[in-house]
Amino acid sequence: MTLVVAVDGPSGSGKTTFAAELAAALDGDVVVLHMDDLYAGWDGLVDGVAVLASDVLEPVAAGERASYRPWDWESGVRGSAVVVPAVSVLMVEGVGSSALPAGKFADYVVWLEAGSEVRYQRAIARDGETFAAQWDRWAEQERALFDADDTRARADLIVLTD
Repeated sequence: MTLVVAVDGPSGSGKTTFAAELAAALDGDVVVLHMDDLYAGWDGLVDGVAVLASDVLEPVAAGERASYRPWDWESGVRGSAVVVPAVSVLMVEGVGSSALPAGKFADYVVWLEAGSEVRYQRAIARDGETFAAQWDRWAEQERALFDADDTRARADLIVLTD
């Protein structure tokens, strides 16, 4: 059986760093899957959550082989299939990793948050002007998803990172 841990929250809240540190602390049979590989571009948040559920989490829950085709942000197409190895802990980090329908497969949900200015500065420091041009567009998708889904309310742990 694979334990599924979702590390969710808005952009710039520290999900990638938190997931890497948690995976290292668990020091075992852990794979971290990044939602950035599942979004089909800047308008792909909701579809990325659906891909996570159908291509990865449903098969994992059924004890079957799971795979996904990562999004190539430069060419704008999905790449070759990546097999998700059978592990004790599958940690999924990224915006929407615990949103429904994917959220119903999460055994444990960690929600990270910080103030909007802190998050913006972190995101731009990480991704540069590429993200700056898309910030408002992406943030609107985040708000719509999280509001409709009430994602934060299902968290087992809420971590303030500012």
